[in-house]
Amino acid sequence: MLLVWFYGVMVVGAVSRSAYQIVTDFGRAPLAYTLSAVAGVVYGFITYSLVRGGERARRAAQLCCAAELAGVLIVGTWTLLEPSAFPDATVWSDYGMGYVFIPVLLPLTALYWLRRSRTDDGDGNGAGDTVTP
Repeated sequence: MLLVWFYGVMVVGAVSRSAYQIVTDFGRAPLAYTLSAVAGVVYGFITYSLVRGGERARRAAQLCCAAELAGVLIVGTWTLLEPSAFPDATVWSDYGMGYVFIPVLLPLTALYWLRRSRTDDGDGNGAGDTVTP
């Protein structure tokens, strides 16, 4: 539940911040604001998948968490190497430093939890696998 709560907080933070920035000052940093909006959508989908449960949702959450981690690493590195490309910070800038590094720690934690929480019915094909809350 703590993982779902953190993702929920990140949804609210990323979506509200990016929506405000897009509406009020999109021309200042369109790439940064768009990336923050994308991050918010990804966080929202992961939150939904974690709450929904089931094997398909678990796999979707794993895929999105891996994409989120890749995004944080790519954007984090990009903001360090080319700061002029980002006149304003994104959720993933500097590996999420503005969000106390939660954007880089959250997908790592989620991927670990999703892997560990998987239960197998013993047949080896993954049928019956569920995410336990």
